[in-house]
Amino acid sequence: MRSLRTWASGPRLVVVAVALALLGTATPAASQVAERADDQPAAPDWRQGNLAQGWIDQKLGRMSLEEKVGQLFMTYAYGETADTDAPGDVSRNQSAHGVDNAQQLIEKYHLGGMIYFAWSNNVNNPHQIAGLSNGVQRVAMDQPSGLPLLISTDQEQGIVVRVGAPATQFPGNMALGAGRSTQDAQTAARITGQELRALGINQNFAPVADVNVNALNPVIGVRSFGEDPTLAAALTAAQTRGYQQRDGVSATAKHFPGHGDTDVDSHFGFPVINHTREEWERLDAPPFRAAAAAGIDAIMTAHIQVPALDPSGDPATLSRPIMTGLLRNEMGYDGVVVTDSLGMAGVREKYGDDRVPVLALQAGVDMLLMPPNIDVAYNAVLNAVRDGELTERRIEKSVARILRLKFYRGLARDPYADPSKIDSIVGTPQHLAVAEQVTERTTTLIANDAGLLPLDQGSRNVLVTGWGVATTRTIGDHFADRGAAADVYSTGASPSDTAISNAVAKAEASDLVVVTSMNAWGAGNARQRTLVKQLVATGTPVIVLGVRDPYDIAYFTEAETYLATYSYTAIGLETAVKVIFGEVSPSGKLPVTIPVAGDPDTPLYPYGHGLSY
Repeated sequence: MRSLRTWASGPRLVVVAVALALLGTATPAASQVAERADDQPAAPDWRQGNLAQGWIDQKLGRMSLEEKVGQLFMTYAYGETADTDAPGDVSRNQSAHGVDNAQQLIEKYHLGGMIYFAWSNNVNNPHQIAGLSNGVQRVAMDQPSGLPLLISTDQEQGIVVRVGAPATQFPGNMALGAGRSTQDAQTAARITGQELRALGINQNFAPVADVNVNALNPVIGVRSFGEDPTLAAALTAAQTRGYQQRDGVSATAKHFPGHGDTDVDSHFGFPVINHTREEWERLDAPPFRAAAAAGIDAIMTAHIQVPALDPSGDPATLSRPIMTGLLRNEMGYDGVVVTDSLGMAGVREKYGDDRVPVLALQAGVDMLLMPPNIDVAYNAVLNAVRDGELTERRIEKSVARILRLKFYRGLARDPYADPSKIDSIVGTPQHLAVAEQVTERTTTLIANDAGLLPLDQGSRNVLVTGWGVATTRTIGDHFADRGAAADVYSTGASPSDTAISNAVAKAEASDLVVVTSMNAWGAGNARQRTLVKQLVATGTPVIVLGVRDPYDIAYFTEAETYLATYSYTAIGLETAVKVIFGEVSPSGKLPVTIPVAGDPDTPLYPYGHGLSY
């Protein structure tokens, strides 16, 4: 589904986007974008080309072919420490990689990077994370080549967060799009980057630069800044500057050439983007051009097919016309290009796991993320060089880019986290206060037809129901803090008939209902629509709180009061309750058009809509 808005001509938009990236100003296509962000350099002022090149040449000259190939790979390992001997982690590492722990993985494959996840038991608390980071860096630095690791994670904020509290939680991209402030976007990235770096994480796979012009997009949605490519370009550039401060991290714009107009999730399928070349230039390209102009360290590829850019049917990750012809040659980008996870279905549908890494390198990619079998992928690249399919010179070109990034981020000088500084950086009262202020500028009141809001504080019986055990409990606690008797009853993403009946009975005995929705537009979540319809039918006033995609309101035609938070973070939910009680006046404006359900060409709520008190 295409966006409902009418876009400016391609060349004009590209020029505007690049200019905005350089200047950090509010965008003309989104007149409510706030003040100019501080014009901080994306790269530290100690980037000295001659020193960098000397270090790179010295390292390359001493590396074996095996070490060079290893630098191209980034993957994960289970465990809280580099040398874990915890039986569960060892068992999972043996199953995934044939080794016991991260130490053995780095030693065996000479890895260029590691990536952290909660599911791999890497991110349990700040001091543990820093200890893990220092442990894997010591292993890497003790190898013959003595090369520091890139340590990455996906701390997009909003709904995609790997490092939870006490680290500061900020609104995600679509919420920042609703806030329209380049300053807030840059500040959120700056603080996020500082806190990650304090934990030894030196690369963030953010910001998401995809322009979400499809209300049914299952994988991007609120991870995008919105549907306006000019707004997305300005905020992408602002976040690039914020992340890449001297005490920050490498930023990575994703997912090139643009994953914003698909109704297929590339984790599970192979999406096709049917934009023309002219549409790609107008809709998808501006944020990536802006990121490049702002000096972004890395760009991540998408496992999508874009016939207008390459008619071969290959995924963009494996497309030389896209990775080299377009990104390298036409756009002039010479930073690191990293694949999205090579375990995703979108890149495995056409070729085997032994061909994908070789084809990605031939296409122009530098770094290979999370191959499903590291041994197969590593040896496939090694053998491709030995057999002449890839030249060692080609490998060295990518290794040089990776080493340059490491040098520019200060890893050659000091790759370690300082445990003594963690508590003075991560989740400080000052950072939390800033996050609260930023969040308060993003919540969007979409409907208040009956004038129900704002509420007066006082005694009332409130039913808090809908999606999410923690979500409904958090909201209930905040209502209780304001004098209400809160009955919390979670019904899940697809409530059963019994759950709906129970919620309706509780609503009939209540003075007010607050119901949360979570992607109710999805076919698998359609029962949420039944829940809301029956709650409204009780006659008890109902507030619907969309805690992910704002598009849900199109499926709740009976609802008269609807707020969009764009995420279910604790701070986002608290802010929503503040808005409900009038403690904060809602100021967010929709960064997307909400179409009528089942009629993507008819707007229900236009881009820029948002009520206030």
